[in-house]
Amino acid sequence: MDIKHMIYFMEIVKTGSMTKASENLYISQPTISKLLRDLEADLGVELFDRHKRNMILTDAGRAFYDQAKEIVRLYKNLPMEMDNLLGVKRGHIKIGIPPIMNVTFFMQILGEFHDCYPNITFQLVENGSKRIEEGIENDEMDVGITVLPTETERFHHFFILEEQLKLVVPKGHALSGRERVDLAELKEEPFLLFNEDFVLNDRIIESCKIAGFNPQISGESSQWSFIEQMIVANLGISILPTSIIAMLKEDVESIAIEHPSISWQLAIIWKKNSYTTFVTKEWLKFTKEKLIFEQGIKGE
Repeated sequence: MDIKHMIYFMEIVKTGSMTKASENLYISQPTISKLLRDLEADLGVELFDRHKRNMILTDAGRAFYDQAKEIVRLYKNLPMEMDNLLGVKRGHIKIGIPPIMNVTFFMQILGEFHDCYPNITFQLVENGSKRIEEGIENDEMDVGITVLPTETERFHHFFILEEQLKLVVPKGHALSGRERVDLAELKEEPFLLFNEDFVLNDRIIESCKIAGFNPQISGESSQWSFIEQMIVANLGISILPTSIIAMLKEDVESIAIEHPSISWQLAIIWKKNSYTTFVTKEWLKFTKEKLIFEQGIKGE
């Protein structure tokens, strides 16, 4: 058994088909079938349930997949890690970012890091907290920003910020001009929320239930700018973080919410019980120090 067997096996799992796997790997199907048989012979177990129509992993197959995924990741990172040991700071980081936060300060930190490590490149992936956690768990992202609480058994994390959520209504709405409202007053209002990939959506729905009602959801989006446009078009009201509200136009207004008030906490997370690349460790260290420094200044 060698690394090639593991790569081919993972491609079969990914595609769910030896035919598709052979096409993606540019090898014949008989070749990949033989490699799979050889792998099972070396391990002394069946990796797929051949009584099923599709390529379904056995219990042994799932266990082997988890280990093979980590071994292949280490193998692919080896050239970069050797460069790092020799002092050549280069690499690539994939960062998951929710499109419902003001990223100005975060981009400033990213820019400062790039000045220190110009050979390290970035890929920013916009998605909701749930998809970001899945991406990190599946090694599709290295780190991500998500809403707390997160699953501490699966992820390391450090806190970034906490902010209040406020009601946002169009100009001329019946609640316009109010400084604050009880959440229960929104019982009959149509809500415009983020889609189910966003933990913020769950937070708002849970708060409404605490206030004694299920919100009437009239529209959903993954972009705060679309939600703003729907508010302006009088399609409903929304509840948004204060940092996002600060970027909205003048044709909407925000109102504080009470009984209960709603807030959210954001954190940077990365995978536990898994290898973390040198560049990811350096970025985490740099970002954490910058955040601590900035929070210290604000606290003075």
